[in-house]
Amino acid sequence: MKVLLYSEGKNLFSKSGVGKALEHQIKALELNGISYTLDPEDNYDIAHINTIGIKSLKLLRKLKKRKIPVICHTHTTYEDYKNSFFFSNFTAKIIKLQLKLMYNTADFLIYPSNYTKQLIKSYGIHKNGAVISNGVDISEFNDNKEQLIKAFKKEFDITKPIIMSAGLPFERKGIIDFYELAKEMPEYNFIWFGAKMTKLLPKKIKNVLENPSQNLIFPGYVSREVLLGAYLVADVFCFPSYEENEGIVVLEALAAKTPIIIRDIPVYKDWLEDKKHCMKAKNKDDFKRLIKLMINNKVKLKGFEVAQERDLETIGSYLKSVYEYLVYEEKEEIHNKIV
Repeated sequence: MKVLLYSEGKNLFSKSGVGKALEHQIKALELNGISYTLDPEDNYDIAHINTIGIKSLKLLRKLKKRKIPVICHTHTTYEDYKNSFFFSNFTAKIIKLQLKLMYNTADFLIYPSNYTKQLIKSYGIHKNGAVISNGVDISEFNDNKEQLIKAFKKEFDITKPIIMSAGLPFERKGIIDFYELAKEMPEYNFIWFGAKMTKLLPKKIKNVLENPSQNLIFPGYVSREVLLGAYLVADVFCFPSYEENEGIVVLEALAAKTPIIIRDIPVYKDWLEDKKHCMKAKNKDDFKRLIKLMINNKVKLKGFEVAQERDLETIGSYLKSVYEYLVYEEKEEIHNKIV
């Protein structure tokens, strides 16, 4: 069995969650001995499509004609597309039509979370599917810890407690809240990692990136080594995002055993327990209060166990089960026709 892993516009999405999800799929398949290709012109038994662009739709239709089973991974939703790029709110309805067309045409859907599954169902899409986490590579944080920490400290000379976040600098990610928290908490250093993509961002977000307070750093996209070191060094991972389908950076913070504060939004409801795995905040005042609690070591969390459940080797076994189910079903159908 050979799988096509397809992601349209890999250069554009390489620095996004979709790009990281593709990397995770590659490693998850390798850990489970599953043969794969990234070339749609190659030979394969099943396709796993991660994007909803024009090329993705064209490929989907082509594969349907060839009777090759197609999985669509529902990374994109109407809700998480809004409040991101310049003009994203104006084009969100078009994106919703596009994703509905693709997800309805696919043979099977993979949802990153139960929350995403419910969103997709609310669009009137009721396809066969499974909830499978994007997963996290725990080994990245266990190997060469000292080297990773040195890489971060070589890049950043920070002495105050570090409040870290990561992600593309979108309004829905809560970057304005993060910016305001830094201004109101000068006793701490704040740092937000993520490609700036300024040409695609609205003016108010550009202003945030260009006018940070003295204790706030926007380093942009950094090497993987430096980012991993940041997770290991940070005192708090603060993620004020208003909308997620899962949040790979949250999984990474859990894998690094970094104490995390997240916004209390529905996506986390059934797998991250407040005061056990993380701390949940409803507003900026909550974030401020919880940051102080964590810096003063008054909170003990057990988030690492969540990361362990979502390690890539386990995720790969779930994907393998889905692939085998679909390929087997298709082969049975062809066999019956021949008979």
